[in-house]
Amino acid sequence: MFALLRAPRKAVTRPLPGRKSARGLAAGLFALALAACQPVSLGGGGQTIDTSKPVPVALLVPKSGGSGDAVVSASLENAARLAIADLAGTRIDLRVYDTAGNEAQTTAVTNQAIADGAKIILGPLYGGNANAAGIAAAQRNVNVMAFTNNASLAGGNVFVLGHTFDNTARRLASYAATQGKRKIVTVSAENAAGELGRAAIAQAASAAGASVVGNVSYSYSQQGVIQAVQEVRSTVSSTGADAIFMTSNTNAALPFFAQLLPESGVNPAVTQYIGLTRWDVPPQTLDLQGLEGGWFALPDPARSGEFSARYQAAYGSGPHPLAGLAYDGIAAIGALVQQGKSDALTASALTQGAGFQGVEGVFRFRPNGVVERGLAVATIRDKQVVVIDPAPRGFAGIGF
Repeated sequence: MFALLRAPRKAVTRPLPGRKSARGLAAGLFALALAACQPVSLGGGGQTIDTSKPVPVALLVPKSGGSGDAVVSASLENAARLAIADLAGTRIDLRVYDTAGNEAQTTAVTNQAIADGAKIILGPLYGGNANAAGIAAAQRNVNVMAFTNNASLAGGNVFVLGHTFDNTARRLASYAATQGKRKIVTVSAENAAGELGRAAIAQAASAAGASVVGNVSYSYSQQGVIQAVQEVRSTVSSTGADAIFMTSNTNAALPFFAQLLPESGVNPAVTQYIGLTRWDVPPQTLDLQGLEGGWFALPDPARSGEFSARYQAAYGSGPHPLAGLAYDGIAAIGALVQQGKSDALTASALTQGAGFQGVEGVFRFRPNGVVERGLAVATIRDKQVVVIDPAPRGFAGIGF
């Protein structure tokens, strides 16, 4: 999980507005026969298009933003162009705009992109920027497929492509319940991401028939984590919890919990450790002994691995972890445009139930604009990632 909650803002209420060198590897998974595999009822807010001509798509990325933004921006653009090269018979006119990672420029370039003819917006990256783009685009009845993972920004003309806490929590809580782990203690930081994660786990547990029997929150400091460890031990003991569900990521408190919780007597062989974030990124996280046997969710490793190999072959280096979001956005657009209908980019087309096959597995947009992704459940064994419940290949019958 890569949190993109920088400059978060509460979503406003908006009315629903009216290198081809690698091409040879694109057979099968990347042939982009990705469109809905059931009839689509089109209509709703969004631009109409002429499918006999190249479809103008604007890509908004923070090229001149903060540290690392140029790298992720290049990777997102490369992935989008790789997806375009894979489209069979569908032409996309991709135009790239620099948000600089700030909201004022995002508003300006969104307006410019629409003035230049963009029929849909792909991006931007950060939450506040997605909010700004959505507001600007709503005035012109243009839909936005944002890379943010902040689900609170979805709705109206904004569709969230990023991996959300809600989606991950549902996958893991559902799997935990099938394994008899139904009494959960959540461990969350006293910040925006921690609160969003805690709420997502609580909702997911309830839907799965499990219960959150306690929540331990902590301030991110050495003393705060130490105090939280003691409280987790006490809460597990007093409630009979059989799982602890942690929201922290690998560059925050997770390594400390991985060491201190087992030392305090919270035995991971008895009380299941579960993580809301990716435990395989960076790879050295796998060396944390306390995470052995823990559960976390991740995209389909086979698909992700194939995408990484194709990206490497095309561009000479590996993709940024977020690059697949841009590929998936173009894949969805291309799949819908391939049907030859003028209202292919409207809200009801984007939210058709069968979903799309992306480079990280199956995904679809719900009517509220939030993405659902088919995730695998993995554990760590002998410092290696082992998938224990594969990612679904479609949405039929998997309970989403």
